[in-house]
Amino acid sequence: MSNGSSITQFLLLPLADTRELQLLHFGLFLGIYLAALLANGLIITTIACDHRLHTPMYFFLLSLALLDLGSISTTVPKAMADSFWDTRAISYAGCVAQVFFFVFCAATEFYLLTVMSYDRYVAICKAL
Repeated sequence: MSNGSSITQFLLLPLADTRELQLLHFGLFLGIYLAALLANGLIITTIACDHRLHTPMYFFLLSLALLDLGSISTTVPKAMADSFWDTRAISYAGCVAQVFFFVFCAATEFYLLTVMSYDRYVAICKAL
């Protein structure tokens, strides 16, 4: 007789047990998330609207802002929803997708920072 069970969801540990602290965590996460959205949105808007900023370094900064939006939008909304609705479960597919997108955004951001640092090295040390 084979085992027919499968994992459909994971149970997450709560940040706090009391409802007041859960709402405080929701408020803090909401503030951090809105600040990140506002700051990265301003960077994206400024670079996209000003034609003098259409240079390679500002293209890199625009890409970093987009990747930061992607990485913070992967994890924080689920944490806010869990704190607000007092839920503790995440589906297996949702967990896999969240980990994949977060690792993808983080790895791409590290790669982009490496390219930016090499660009500055070449501009300073190997100038024409």
